[in-house]
Amino acid sequence: MATVGKPHAVCIPYPAQSHIKAMLKLAKLLHHKGCHVTFVNTEFNHKRFLKSGGPNFLNGLPDFRFESIPDGLPPSDIDVAQDIPSLCLSVRKYCLAPFVDLLSKLSDSTSLNIPRVTSIVSDGFMTFTIDAAEELGVPIIQFWTLSACGFMGFYQLHNLLEKGFTPLKDASYLTNGYLDTVIDWIPGMKGIRLKDIPSFVRTTDQNEPTFNFVMEAAQRCSKASAIIVQTFDALEPELVDALSFMFSHVYTIAPLQLFLNQIAKEDGLNSIGYSLWKEDSKCLQWLNSKETNSVVYVNFGSITVMPLQLLVEFAWGLANSNHYFLWIIRPGLVMGDSAILPPEFMAVTTERGFITSWCPQEQVLNHPSVGGFLTHGGWNSTIEGLSNGVPMICWPFFADQQTNCRYMCTKWNIGMEIDNDVKRDEVEKLVRQLMEGEHGKRMKNEALEWKRLAEKATSLDGSSSLNLDDMISKFVLPRN
Repeated sequence: MATVGKPHAVCIPYPAQSHIKAMLKLAKLLHHKGCHVTFVNTEFNHKRFLKSGGPNFLNGLPDFRFESIPDGLPPSDIDVAQDIPSLCLSVRKYCLAPFVDLLSKLSDSTSLNIPRVTSIVSDGFMTFTIDAAEELGVPIIQFWTLSACGFMGFYQLHNLLEKGFTPLKDASYLTNGYLDTVIDWIPGMKGIRLKDIPSFVRTTDQNEPTFNFVMEAAQRCSKASAIIVQTFDALEPELVDALSFMFSHVYTIAPLQLFLNQIAKEDGLNSIGYSLWKEDSKCLQWLNSKETNSVVYVNFGSITVMPLQLLVEFAWGLANSNHYFLWIIRPGLVMGDSAILPPEFMAVTTERGFITSWCPQEQVLNHPSVGGFLTHGGWNSTIEGLSNGVPMICWPFFADQQTNCRYMCTKWNIGMEIDNDVKRDEVEKLVRQLMEGEHGKRMKNEALEWKRLAEKATSLDGSSSLNLDDMISKFVLPRN
């Protein structure tokens, strides 16, 4: 396609690791399908990418360019994830004007020698992009980097507020059994409990800023031209049907990595990674020395924060299980303290454990030696584990992780939940079940079946492939 005639998609993620990773994968797919892509990070994350990948990391291609806008927050530690409540408020307050200015610059396509902007592909939580799209007069495609159950959970927050389920009357409602209340009226989510709804529902303050940010973002999705949900039809059929009934243009497009695996190496974007932290590839060499299905991979994601005592309980549970483990302990994982593990733990696991600060997760999950995944249940991690046929132990921290965990354990039968108040004996018991028990074997078989169905969805005539092509033809290609 000639440069001038190309569709031009401006892609902007919510400025957190998992959202950036998913959006960047989608952007690569759009580029592969013939789009000129402008990918917009915040200045903070743009600098983090330059640090993790080197000065040439974001050079991209002539038709895949990176831009940045300020997020309105003061400078902070570049190795630690930004505070989510502060980020939510700042995004809503400060990002619209600089984003519109950037769109104006991109619209002056003659001086830049690029095609005119034909669509905006925005993370669902970056709602200011709806106003920008209206001003520019182009379609706005919202990409919800969540499961369908997670997206539906966020969308129902306003109904839960109106019906009086939230805010909680006081903090005692967190522990008195109230959260076990079954919510029987959410479309496609039969038997869901209040505790399985995204964790913002647990607030005791109706005016809590983050609760209102995510609730309002979900409500504004009806203003989008189209909605993409990062799932595939066979995984969540009831929810896909419910969402398709509620909104006119819903596209399930996932797993994204399985699409990218099909793209030839010559595509030119393979050098662009997804990580805001420098990845340690030595762990892959360590995995090469281990037997098939012998290693537990442990990673609690990019945002989870825990007290040091819980980290220690996880540590001794892993040690006492007597299984090999690869454990990611990123900067900022432990609140207020250094993530210093007991010397006794390090001594007894020196031959069995590999600990590092970050890794190429999908290469790890695809490695034959990895037999199980101890995870926080973030959606990227969940669908990456699922599409690699890896069963999981889930310790949900916040947001949609509780929802994903519920579905992992009760609908897809690929996971076991660990209690929020972590004890080493429970960690040991669940790791042993995962790696050597009959239940673990059943979960492994289920995970392999989901892997097969994920591959089918992303095959040439699969549901996700057809959805991707239909979405591009209707909402990304230029209109006369």
